[in-house]
Amino acid sequence: MFRQEADTGVFPIQTWGDFEQQFWLHFFSVNAEADVINALEGTSYYQGNWMVDNYLDSFQALVSNAGYMDLWTVVVKFQRGLRLGIQNQIATMPYEWPADTDSDAWYRTAQRIDQAHLANEAF
Repeated sequence: MFRQEADTGVFPIQTWGDFEQQFWLHFFSVNAEADVINALEGTSYYQGNWMVDNYLDSFQALVSNAGYMDLWTVVVKFQRGLRLGIQNQIATMPYEWPADTDSDAWYRTAQRIDQAHLANEAF
């Protein structure tokens, strides 16, 4: 933009609309929703070494941006992205298993298990 101004003597952004257009062009994907859906169909969103709270923040943003409304799908994606140890611990819970359509219960359960692991590691 500054090169264009130097060449023509006119700054290319004259209005807020011009700025907004240039901003979107340079900083956002052409099809952000498709990018988010593709991320949720892959493995890049998985928890990895993150704490559950960090994974949950990132996951919820992806789900919101993708427009996922089906709670069963949200739970399946969340569960699939959890670290295997947390997945296994939830899967082998003798009682209070979170329902397959209760994403909030899954979030709370994963957070509780992660916090227990962290407390255990501190000792």
